[in-house]
Amino acid sequence: MKGRKILIILAAVCVLPLLASYAMYFFWRPDSTVNYGQLLSPRPLPSETLTGVDGKPFEFSSVKGRWTLVLADGATCDAKCEELLYFIRQVRKAQGEHQERIERVWLLTDAAQPKPELLSAVEGMHVVRAAGSATLAAFATDPAHPRAIHLVDPLGQVMMRYPDDPDPKKMIKDFQRLMKYSRLG
Repeated sequence: MKGRKILIILAAVCVLPLLASYAMYFFWRPDSTVNYGQLLSPRPLPSETLTGVDGKPFEFSSVKGRWTLVLADGATCDAKCEELLYFIRQVRKAQGEHQERIERVWLLTDAAQPKPELLSAVEGMHVVRAAGSATLAAFATDPAHPRAIHLVDPLGQVMMRYPDDPDPKKMIKDFQRLMKYSRLG
């Protein structure tokens, strides 16, 4: 009788946590997340060749393996566009030793030429023409967010969107967490 009692207690101690974990997995959903950006259903980018403002060809496969911040906006960049480009730069710079894991891309939505002083200010950023391309359509899926900054993961999937008027401090926190926990990129 004593051996049977010990076996039942031992089984309960081993099985109950397993049952509790399954119940939590299937029936409990957290109400909030810790990320600032809006998670999207991952969707792959088209594998088309775009042209950089320097005339060189560009494909997103060339930045595959790195986290990529993408802004799709016109070359006639107004003050808001310049602010977003600055935020992208600052988010990358704030990552310190991990900044090499992050790429930046400015998709030009028109045929205009960006101002030379703006191009020198965004040095190191890939500036490519995407007007009318399938790649641009991948970033312009929500007309409610025409100027959102998107995040492409190292596998080439668009997976997050930041608000049209982002808070750079919250973006930096997102990236610090991402760089800490992600082995990709």
